[in-house]
Amino acid sequence: MKFTYSLIAAALLSGQAVANKAQLEFSDVFDFKYAKTTQLAEDGKFLALSAKPYRGDAQGQVYNLETNKLIATVEQGTKAHLNKSSTWAAFMQVPPLLESETASKKEKKSLKNNLVLVNTQSAKQHVFNHVKDYQLSDDGRWLAYREDSKAEQKDKNVKADAPKINADKKDKPLTLVIVDLASQQTQRFENVVNYGLSPAEYGVLFSQHDSTGAKNQVQYLDLNNKTTSPLFSEPGVTISAIAWHPYSSIVAFNLGNYVNEDKRRRSYDVTLWDATTDKLSKIESPSGWYSSKTAKLKWSEQGERLYFDNRPLLDDKIEKLKYDDSASLRDFDTIRQQSGINIWHNNDPEIKTREQNTWKKTNRERQYQAVYHIESQKVVQLADETVRDITLNTEADYLLGKNDQPYLEKIMYGGFYADYYAVKVSTGAKGYIVKDSPNKPSLSPSGRHAAYFLNDQIWLKDLHQQKEHAVSKAVRTAIFADDQHDYPEPNPGYGFAGWQKDGSTLYAYSKYDIWAFDSVTGQAKRLTSGKESNTRYRVIKLDKKQVGFAADETLFLSAHNLQNKQTHIAKLNLQTGAIETVLEGAARFDLVKKAKHADKVIFTQQSYHQFPDYWQSNSDFNTPKQVTNLNPQVKNFAWGQKPELIQYKGYNGEQMQGVLIKPADYQPGQKLPVVIYFYRYMSQRMYDFPKMELNHRPNFPMFTSNGYAVFLPDIRFEIGKPGPSSTQTLINAAQKLIDLGIADKQKIGLQGHSWAGYQSAFAVTQTDMFKAVVSGAPVSNMTSAYSGIRLKSGLARQFQYETGQSRIGKPLTEAPELYIENSPVFFADKVNTPILLMFGDKDGAVPWQEGIQYYLALRRHNKDAIFLQYEGEPHHLKQFPNQVDFSVRMMEYFDHYLRGMPAPQWITSGKPHRPEE
Repeated sequence: MKFTYSLIAAALLSGQAVANKAQLEFSDVFDFKYAKTTQLAEDGKFLALSAKPYRGDAQGQVYNLETNKLIATVEQGTKAHLNKSSTWAAFMQVPPLLESETASKKEKKSLKNNLVLVNTQSAKQHVFNHVKDYQLSDDGRWLAYREDSKAEQKDKNVKADAPKINADKKDKPLTLVIVDLASQQTQRFENVVNYGLSPAEYGVLFSQHDSTGAKNQVQYLDLNNKTTSPLFSEPGVTISAIAWHPYSSIVAFNLGNYVNEDKRRRSYDVTLWDATTDKLSKIESPSGWYSSKTAKLKWSEQGERLYFDNRPLLDDKIEKLKYDDSASLRDFDTIRQQSGINIWHNNDPEIKTREQNTWKKTNRERQYQAVYHIESQKVVQLADETVRDITLNTEADYLLGKNDQPYLEKIMYGGFYADYYAVKVSTGAKGYIVKDSPNKPSLSPSGRHAAYFLNDQIWLKDLHQQKEHAVSKAVRTAIFADDQHDYPEPNPGYGFAGWQKDGSTLYAYSKYDIWAFDSVTGQAKRLTSGKESNTRYRVIKLDKKQVGFAADETLFLSAHNLQNKQTHIAKLNLQTGAIETVLEGAARFDLVKKAKHADKVIFTQQSYHQFPDYWQSNSDFNTPKQVTNLNPQVKNFAWGQKPELIQYKGYNGEQMQGVLIKPADYQPGQKLPVVIYFYRYMSQRMYDFPKMELNHRPNFPMFTSNGYAVFLPDIRFEIGKPGPSSTQTLINAAQKLIDLGIADKQKIGLQGHSWAGYQSAFAVTQTDMFKAVVSGAPVSNMTSAYSGIRLKSGLARQFQYETGQSRIGKPLTEAPELYIENSPVFFADKVNTPILLMFGDKDGAVPWQEGIQYYLALRRHNKDAIFLQYEGEPHHLKQFPNQVDFSVRMMEYFDHYLRGMPAPQWITSGKPHRPEE
């Protein structure tokens, strides 16, 4: 049965009468809630989530999907969790916002979280105070948690001068509490650093420390008889990771010892222990490899494989020379070691900032994937220095491997490239797929074939014979290269949907449709008919561990109409080829979750006027029901009229679209102040509910409910002319609104951030059409920005101009005129439009000095320019007070210049620097 939107839309739109509707105020935005950490029970019977307002206290919510009722709420409930049997819904209850905001630094350290368990059958709540972390058993009988308070050291016989084996600073010993939730009986264990509760009713493995480290133990609590027994008792012993087998009494853990104080070089043995047979075994890493403290452990779903991390043995740590006597004060080597120096060498594969960034975030603790096969008791090293990164799917027999090391220098100016391999899980054998590729290939489940995109075509490769051919070339009726890609680099493809489980069929995307390619013959078959209706079909993957599709499987599809921007949900039967649209209408529909062991689907539907609440249904979608109603207050506000698609011409005459949102009380013939918000393509937001938050972008309902029209135009760029092509497109879009009699030509403003901040900063050097501009984090001088550094990633900015977003397409030395022609700073004397610039002075993407350059150039020519510097902020404002402050100033700025409202003092005379000492 097809579920349509029409009745819902009619009900919503009928309620949009302007009478008695309130104008949205900034404080109203604070109340809008979004669902966080949504959990659907594996049996499909319960839904748990945390409803988090933009400003305020979250509320944990538990829904019974059989009755479609909200059965429990938990104040300040965050991080929703359902155990496997859906016996309990768990929430971390954080302190009230008022309490945390008013606490001093010292007081904040004493604020603790509570754990709240909701019994899904009775809705009764159980509160456990001061909880640091917790684990629930799959059957829901057992709870293990650590109290967030310093554990008491009870060993009074320890001498004050006794030698100590110090634990790592972050390994804080806390009290472990084990609760039998059936009887409410508890057991407590002091000074526990790590623990693991078995999913079934076996026991708890935990690492227990004493005050000196001399009597550390690894202990096991048998839940059946509630007795403990030590597995290891030796000075300094500890555990860093614990992973119980999903269906047996085997537990895997990393066993180490603090005696080695160098935690980077401290070896942790991957160890298996069977709680039933008491069998203990160590998994031996390959020669020259070891597991470290940060190594992860992960079982496959059936437990036949244990995936673990290891790394090559490290060289000995170089001893740091220090001043320790009179001679050392004059020792040449000791003195030089105290210097601070970085050597930037032309032969370095990475510039120093990038090298430092990757060292800190990745390479210092880099781990390489390995696997232990339980039946054969064989360790296989899957990743190494030649194939450093593995895309892990614990259920796959072949994994995609990647190595970008040969292209570290190329990344600096040419974008991201890598070599790709097929890695066999059983042996570690590596089959070469493609070299020097900017696009990630797709690997068949059988490991026999792979597909990748190159030279505007899909290539299918037989990895056994190392033969490949462009299978899409024979298809003359479809486009497989992204025809909207306006960057100075090779076009990417539209991507891959996946494979049939046996590897016999590749499923790939063209612009509109899903295609099936025979892995042996390369023969193509179109599975959808999107081209005819201008609809883009894509597979919705709700199971991230799915290895491949069954031949008779029915797939969920997203069907996005590129013309009217509606997004529907369809089903495709791979066996029969039948396609059925199951959710459709003037809306955007999204599938969110599917129950693992039940025919239960959670989806959202949204439009500009309808918040994307959760709905439930079976996979036939014949009786969908709305579950949540998180923001009923939407109906109280003059939200705006139904968005409209407006057609206009782009820079080169291409037909473009934009979304126009008019005030709720708009009358035909009325000329409005308009704020144009843009970036690149925006019209796909036609049916998106607006983000109810305050940040670097305008809040659309805030503006429309206060008399503005908001326009979201699409922009397509010309390589080498990003500034002029964007500016002309904006002029064309604005002129269209004027021609329609909607926009007051004296009251049109621009607002953009980052790349759109650049576009708006450039536009006002070329035209006086716009009467006020708010530009966030713009590049103003491409000649200086070209050889700058993106501080967050450490990358040189050169790639951004030669092949990336800035779209110059050539190095600075080859085309200096293009860099100058596209730089606002060189045309600051031409600006006649008031402009408000905004930057965070810790911007990791665009050097904030770019804003200073433009401000100073404008100031030099006595232009109407104001610069807002937010201290300590990155590329996007993160601190709530700053988000609110900028949102208020943005509206005040537009109110003054577009609506003629009195200017606040900061616009007329700024704000003097008068800090109180």
